[in-house]
Amino acid sequence: MEPGRHCIGVGVGAMVFDADGRVFMARRGGGARNESGTWEFPGGEVNFGERLEDAIRRELQEEYGIEITISGCLGAFDHILPAERQHWVAVTFLARHTAGSPDIREPEKCSAIGWFDLNDMPEPLSQITSENAARYRNR
Repeated sequence: MEPGRHCIGVGVGAMVFDADGRVFMARRGGGARNESGTWEFPGGEVNFGERLEDAIRRELQEEYGIEITISGCLGAFDHILPAERQHWVAVTFLARHTAGSPDIREPEKCSAIGWFDLNDMPEPLSQITSENAARYRNR
């Protein structure tokens, strides 16, 4: 069974802020599991037996070479993509960038990265990133 397709998948994401208050974002590449070409707050799938906090730290280290300190939890979000026949439940964390210069380590999954002002984010945004940004602004 493939998580997200044959059963609900569990994912994590993070709004990672730098010292200047900018948020780290990535554009999903052609080999991404869904929503290719959209910009997102990065994250990924939680492995069996893995704690949520450990999963987001691992994903950011593996895919971008950065380390974070988690400062809070924005919430849990349904990520339902009918056209792609996928359903994920994802927890989004708030975090601070603490180490590492970001680079793209999995180019099939990611085609661009950058630090952006929340009021000047690139388009188009992934479904869950749009929801995350709205909740963050309204908290």
